[in-house]
Amino acid sequence: MITAVDEAVVCRGVTKTYGAGPDAVPALRGIDLEVKSGELMMLVGPSGCGKTTLISVIAGILDQDEGTCSVFGEDVKQLSPRAKTAFRGRTVGFVFQAFNLLPALNAAENVAVPLLIQGVPRKEAVARGRDVLERVGIGNRWRSLPSQLSGGQQQRVAIGRALVHDPKLIVCDEPTSSLDQETGHKVMEILRAVAVGPGRSLVIVTHDARVFEFADRIAKMNDGRIERVVSSPKDLRS
Repeated sequence: MITAVDEAVVCRGVTKTYGAGPDAVPALRGIDLEVKSGELMMLVGPSGCGKTTLISVIAGILDQDEGTCSVFGEDVKQLSPRAKTAFRGRTVGFVFQAFNLLPALNAAENVAVPLLIQGVPRKEAVARGRDVLERVGIGNRWRSLPSQLSGGQQQRVAIGRALVHDPKLIVCDEPTSSLDQETGHKVMEILRAVAVGPGRSLVIVTHDARVFEFADRIAKMNDGRIERVVSSPKDLRS
């Protein structure tokens, strides 16, 4: 259930093209999207339809070419590079599909990275990282390096890193792709419990139909556009 009606994310006429001239590849072709505070929004559609580009724009990792995208009232593109980095550090948690874990750091240290960037003392940051790893079910592996973890365990470390600094917006790219059904459901339950509530929102890119039931709404994308937004997985088939 959506617990608030205020808009956390508002995209209007968002476009993004990679390359130029005859090699130009349009990724987003005029996206209009609203994500409400307290909502879990899923973006679904075929590979290459623009889902990852869209969440990268929402998270402030990429700038759109045209249109506007505001996050909790802030037009991120208009911020200076330093202010944009600070805004992301305070407001956004991002779960990358490739995990992007630092190979020389153990699991707790990897989770603690957003806190360390914010200046939290290392001992406190790592302790909070351990706490988050307990919540995602791998607290006993906090000393392990990424190379010593399975793909599913690395994925949970990446999810913990996105949660540890208590961001208002969590953006996830295929967060259950390396997980079995039971573990995937547990991770989705954690994400809902932590990230969805008044003043928070969660946007997930996924191909995993097993977790569609966790969404408040689902936006179906194709060829850089949003075809429709539905409130039930069964409506995707109609």
